[in-house]
Amino acid sequence: MDRYMYYAVFEPCEKGGYSIYFPDLPSCITEGDDLSEALAMAKDALELHMYCIEEDSDDIPQPTPPEKIKVAGGDFVVPIIADMKLVRTQISNKTANITVTVPQWLKDRGEESDLNFSQLLQEAVKQKLNIAD
Repeated sequence: MDRYMYYAVFEPCEKGGYSIYFPDLPSCITEGDDLSEALAMAKDALELHMYCIEEDSDDIPQPTPPEKIKVAGGDFVVPIIADMKLVRTQISNKTANITVTVPQWLKDRGEESDLNFSQLLQEAVKQKLNIAD
């Protein structure tokens, strides 16, 4: 399957930040210093957890409907989506050759400066897509 969606429970911590767990995936837990980081960490945790389940050929549990998830006061439920096609590609880190056309003068200047065009292009694409290493 290329996408999984599970519900995470976000528990606000006394000193700030959030503790996160997935009721259907007991060993999938994480935390974040603020809501933005907590959401990103929950996505990363779910994706890695699901990748391991797939690799081990373990049974994949069905997600519990959100209305059946019991939470304490102040806690809240958030749907988290794991894009497994992207995860598998990132983990395999398979490279692809592409052809890029630039003006000759730019190529010459780059070579004079010992630029690694492949690395430069990778960094620029990751920055444009807001992908962190």
